[in-house]
Amino acid sequence: MKKFFIFLAAVVLSCGLLSCSSDDDDPDTVKKLVDMLADPEPIQLTDAQKQFANDNNTFTLNFLKTVNETDRSGKSFIYSPLSITYVLGMVNAASTGETEKELEQTLGFHEGGIQAVNDYCKKLIEGLPKVDRKVKLSIANALFVNKNKATLKSEYQKDMQTYYNAEVKNLDFNSSSTLKTINGWAQEKTNNMIPTILDRIDPDVVTYLLNAIYFKANWNKKFDPNNTKTETFTTPNGTKQLPLMHQNVLINYMKNETYSSVLIPYDNSYWSIMVYLPEKGKTADDIINTFNPSNDIKAMSPCQVDLKLPRFETNSDTQNMKDGLIGLLEKMGIRRVFDSELAEIPNMCNTSVFISMMRQKAGIKVNEEGTETAVVTLGSGYASWAGPGGYEILKADFHANCPFVYVIRERSSNVILSVGKYTGM
Repeated sequence: MKKFFIFLAAVVLSCGLLSCSSDDDDPDTVKKLVDMLADPEPIQLTDAQKQFANDNNTFTLNFLKTVNETDRSGKSFIYSPLSITYVLGMVNAASTGETEKELEQTLGFHEGGIQAVNDYCKKLIEGLPKVDRKVKLSIANALFVNKNKATLKSEYQKDMQTYYNAEVKNLDFNSSSTLKTINGWAQEKTNNMIPTILDRIDPDVVTYLLNAIYFKANWNKKFDPNNTKTETFTTPNGTKQLPLMHQNVLINYMKNETYSSVLIPYDNSYWSIMVYLPEKGKTADDIINTFNPSNDIKAMSPCQVDLKLPRFETNSDTQNMKDGLIGLLEKMGIRRVFDSELAEIPNMCNTSVFISMMRQKAGIKVNEEGTETAVVTLGSGYASWAGPGGYEILKADFHANCPFVYVIRERSSNVILSVGKYTGM
């Protein structure tokens, strides 16, 4: 009998965006031009790995579209498909046949093969934290195995430790201490942002597979809280008063008939957030259906921007959507791995498995200081499982007082860490 997997992905993202104020509120401190243009040092990816990063971003954007189409509540949301990629990457390492093919194609790895996917994941784990030493970034993985139900295959365990730097523990799933151990791991790896990832331990589960990503960065230039003013924000259901942060910045900017976008850097400018604001007559949904950050960056140029963004918090949970995370991924083309009869995952432990449940929780906080994000993805298996100069500086207003879209990314590798939509709800 096959064993099945349960995936639980918890993601918490705290973002500090730029301070803003109203059109009428234009203090001298806001008028001061802040130069946010800087050149990053690149992470060294091979040509094939650069293609992986680009195509995995396609998976990320497809996931964003699928979430947006499924969740019609109008509420804000934030997710990290990169964390899902890591967990499914670990599953892919134990898969064969059509299951492996389906995973690699959907995640953007184009049947690159298990070794190439493992090498890519290892490169990001080791390289991304070193891109900007001022940014706190960690990518952690773990497998908690039910010692009464299964044993990991030695080659698989070795690969998890070699390519994913995964911690492996054999635990008694009948013991109450196991819940504390797993939740404690999530809490530690996310700097207390995700204190729990499980409500209970199922003693029939074979193993819990986890990924955690923690990110914390200050803005390249912090924003003065004295410039933050309460202003009107238009939500899908009306208007409300929100604290809008304000700053006059020299920043990369682009605009087309659907949206305008700014790229706001953190610390040494390797990491940044791209914020997308709909043009008149357009919506945040129109942005999600048409935008491509990689192409938009190429269209950007330095611009003096009067920038306003809300200070906000958002929390998300895929369990609140119809059919949950598995339903989302099935719509995107990943199906066999969730089917007890069709899943081909023979190389993980001493019994075949399939994934039976997935979940992701997410949160983000935006303020004048910077961005803090945390991601935990958990799976369980059952007994069946440019600096300024040389150009004309344009001027523009970017006042985010209506629903907008944002992407947190690393510039040199082109890796997207998280995506979200803020609606004021």
